[in-house]
Amino acid sequence: MLTRGGWKTHAGSGCSMQFSRVITPVEDIQIWNASSNGFSFVISYESRSGPGLHGNPGYVVSWRPVDKNRSAIKVGGSPFKTLIEAEKACEIVLEYLKRNS
Repeated sequence: MLTRGGWKTHAGSGCSMQFSRVITPVEDIQIWNASSNGFSFVISYESRSGPGLHGNPGYVVSWRPVDKNRSAIKVGGSPFKTLIEAEKACEIVLEYLKRNS
């Protein structure tokens, strides 16, 4: 369950990262972030219209190394239909990055 400004977890989602909701001056923007093993992950919700981020509807996932000044890399398959699917994509990418770094 999501708590505005707090931590969220989904029972049974298998997510080991703890995503925190980012509070912005624009109330309707939905962004979560988490860091693990030297990598930063961001999940944002986009829609075609209305307040917030605009794009194809769904949850967009991106990542970047924490210790390097690089642009974020969008995860293939984004946007995802649910937040749980986006979290699982982060976990898969993290496992891949840990094996190959």
